[in-house]
Amino acid sequence: MANHLFATIIYAVVHFISFLKFSVGVDTLFPNQTLVVGQTLISQNLIFELGFFSPGTSRNKFLGIWYKSTPGVCVWVANRNNPITDSQGVFLTIAGNGTLAINGGGRIIWSSNSSGVASNPILQLLNTGNLVLLEDSSQSYIWQSFDYPTDTWLPGMKMVDDIDAGLEKYLTSWRNSDDPSPGDHVFRIENQGLPELVVFRGTRKLYRTGKWNGLYFSGILPHPNLVFNPELVFKEERLISIVQPYDSSIFIRVTLDTSGLILRYTMNARKDKWNPVEVTPRNPCDEYGQCGPNSICRFEIPIRCECFKGFAPRFQKEWNLQDWSGGCTRITPLNCESGDGFLVVKQVKYPDMLKFLLNSSTSLEECQAECLRNCSCMAYANPYISNGGHGCLMWFGDLIDTREHPPANSMQNIYIRLPDSKLDSSSDLQKEKEKKRPIKLILISIASGILVSAFINGGILLMKGRKKRAEENNKDLELPLYKCAIIVAATNNFSKENMIGEGGFGPVYKGYLSAEEEIAVKRLSRTSGQGLEEFKNEVFLIAKLQHRNLVRLLGYCIEGEERMLIYEYLQNKSLDYFVFDQNRRTILMWPKRFDIIMGIARGLLYLHHDSRLKIIHRDLKTSNILLDGNLNPKISDFGIARIFGEDQSIARTKRVVGTYGYMAPEYAIDGKFSVKSDIFSMGVAWLLWEDNKILELMDECLNDTFIESQVKRCIQVGLLCVQKFAEDRPDMSSVIFMLGTDGAILPEPKEPGFFIERSSSPGCLTILCVEHYGVKTTLNKMAIVSVLDPKTLAVTPDFTFAGPEGVGESHHLISTRLKSKADNQRLIAPIPPSYSSSGFSWGGETHENMYAGGK
Repeated sequence: MANHLFATIIYAVVHFISFLKFSVGVDTLFPNQTLVVGQTLISQNLIFELGFFSPGTSRNKFLGIWYKSTPGVCVWVANRNNPITDSQGVFLTIAGNGTLAINGGGRIIWSSNSSGVASNPILQLLNTGNLVLLEDSSQSYIWQSFDYPTDTWLPGMKMVDDIDAGLEKYLTSWRNSDDPSPGDHVFRIENQGLPELVVFRGTRKLYRTGKWNGLYFSGILPHPNLVFNPELVFKEERLISIVQPYDSSIFIRVTLDTSGLILRYTMNARKDKWNPVEVTPRNPCDEYGQCGPNSICRFEIPIRCECFKGFAPRFQKEWNLQDWSGGCTRITPLNCESGDGFLVVKQVKYPDMLKFLLNSSTSLEECQAECLRNCSCMAYANPYISNGGHGCLMWFGDLIDTREHPPANSMQNIYIRLPDSKLDSSSDLQKEKEKKRPIKLILISIASGILVSAFINGGILLMKGRKKRAEENNKDLELPLYKCAIIVAATNNFSKENMIGEGGFGPVYKGYLSAEEEIAVKRLSRTSGQGLEEFKNEVFLIAKLQHRNLVRLLGYCIEGEERMLIYEYLQNKSLDYFVFDQNRRTILMWPKRFDIIMGIARGLLYLHHDSRLKIIHRDLKTSNILLDGNLNPKISDFGIARIFGEDQSIARTKRVVGTYGYMAPEYAIDGKFSVKSDIFSMGVAWLLWEDNKILELMDECLNDTFIESQVKRCIQVGLLCVQKFAEDRPDMSSVIFMLGTDGAILPEPKEPGFFIERSSSPGCLTILCVEHYGVKTTLNKMAIVSVLDPKTLAVTPDFTFAGPEGVGESHHLISTRLKSKADNQRLIAPIPPSYSSSGFSWGGETHENMYAGGK
């Protein structure tokens, strides 16, 4: 018995030492050892860790490598196609033939494909994150994880396209955050003509870097730079491999996410957080074929797609509606016999090389002559800008995926073939102006004569002039102008049956421009608080903004007193239609709610950072988030939005407009607004919080669909967004990063604009102080307060304290309400700015009030 007990103790001690060995920085596994679930290898620099893990909410186990300080960031998965459904008895070992194997349940779940046999192999996790199987005596690699990348590209890891050696190494996205099996997206080298890096979804291209021009990839920022300093290996004109050299002083990773985005991160100095450095595609013009054939994408202008000179939209109606997928076609056919010329388009990412001819030694002049001799040649360029430019690249057929690229070298130009008639003539716009010049002169002469002869005729002419100026302004909007009769017919004469809502602007009607085309019409009401200024503001702004999470404006109508905006029709109304309804809220399960949150965030990121204009919305709320047929969110109502200058960070107004309850404190009180004002509204729109009992706040209808880590992350990010001081709130790029990154370490939120604090004022057992917009209300009642909605602060168990309903612009009157849940009665108590009483009675309860902020 004693011997048995001693043996048990010895076994326990040995097992404990073995466990310590695999959890305190040991980086090597020897042939007589195994690695089981719960044990890990750790690289010598304490950066990388190898072990079994379960991604997201999955219960399956995988062997993977992650960052020790940020374990949610996995960089490599061994058995991504072979999940371990039962981890009992599963272990990693070095097999007798020198291969690496995962065993479990009496079978091999996964094994490495080693290139050789070793007599004494060991497994080591290197400081680079590379897991290597090597011969102990020679230190030569038999197998390495860097030869089998998953979704992450690490420094020292090569992407390879070596057709002669039969080698390919590329990134493949995860299926989703819970499933590391190969997803739909691939990021790889493509050697079609000149080399480039391409993201595919299946066989369809989503993004490409642009062709190699002798110095760098022609569609991205010139490199080397601080972010990207690759080493490239060429064999003739083929790119064989590309690698970012390993630098022990900086940690960088590039990830192909499940949506096909390429995300580049760097680790901070404390090595506990990842900072996003670059997201690709950067803007819609980076998306493959954004404007269709024979056109160019210019992201810095309102209507980003433009036909090449000498071409016109293939489908004009769709083009007017900003559906550019049909591209452009020639206005006048080429005349190879009579002579053609070339139009130079400067500093562009070259079109994709689909049908082409490449000669590396020809000069640009020889290339032009060669293109003219070939009637099928559509364009030519120097493929290489190095050494002053050389070579000849000719395109045949449509020119696809061309974009303006200002950072490009001044020699990176394309020469597009046109008939001589199109080269000699002015643009269509100039021709139109030339035609109008004599007409304008005649009209001016007639007007002068009429003004001299009769005042009334002059008045008529003045009215015509105003109409003409309005038409010219309409042209500047670059949107279709609809006749009122068309809209009246589309909405059945604005019938009540067609009315689908009403807001501050006026009523909204559903209409049909055709049997297939549904529209929503916002009609300015004569009694509306919004007027012509807001109408024009919305038209001008939305005409210049294009994003999948912004509502799409199809056109407008101005006739007499009528002012109407014509939008795409969104079947599911607005977000508040669902979230504040007891029945409809069950339709929005957690995955869809999270998608809506991310969609709103992406829309705001575009408004604040990515659009040509820097836009502050100023009225972001649930009723201004519209939902399409698939419940995708669209930010709407830009009537009070404002444009900021590129370097402008804050503005001030005496006219505070918007919806109280969604306003940031500094805007409601002092009239200061900035991107951080919209950040505050973003937080309010979906914020839930109650005494740190996070999951108790969640809508009970989400119990079967929620993901705990996402819910907690959303609430914490929401609190960061509604912090009291604007400088403490994150910007939208940080919001998106925090929302979309599992395992991200989030900062602790500071005091919010709506905030709850406990006080120990004399004479009160427990005091709960609620502040909003500078008004502090202390309730003489033990209570727990939760911000359920910007309009309601719930105080349990007897009363509901409702937030300010409105601040009068002239009197700065703040109204508060107290509703007794027992008798369902509501009492109104106005609190003027000068109120300084020590207390007042509210429905039998005594309250202390003070107005703070000096307004």
